[in-house]
Amino acid sequence: MCVGLPAKVVSVRDGTALVDASGARREVSAELLDDLDPGDYVMVHAGVAIAKITDDDKKETNNLMKEIDA
Repeated sequence: MCVGLPAKVVSVRDGTALVDASGARREVSAELLDDLDPGDYVMVHAGVAIAKITDDDKKETNNLMKEIDA
C-alpha cells in the first residue's frame, strides 16, 4: 500500500516546498504543482508534493491514519 501524507506548505522556492506535516518540517519537490503558495495543503508521497488538497481533506486523512494506527 502506498500512503501519502498531508502537509501544510510553509514556503516555496525554485521548485522546492518546505512543508510541515504534523510538526515535522521537510523539503519536498513541488515540480508537479502550479501556483503553490504558503498556507496551501498538499499530499506528499516519496518526497514529492503530488496534489493540492483542502483543509477538510487533510483532517479526513489524519483521522483515517489514526484509525489505522489504533
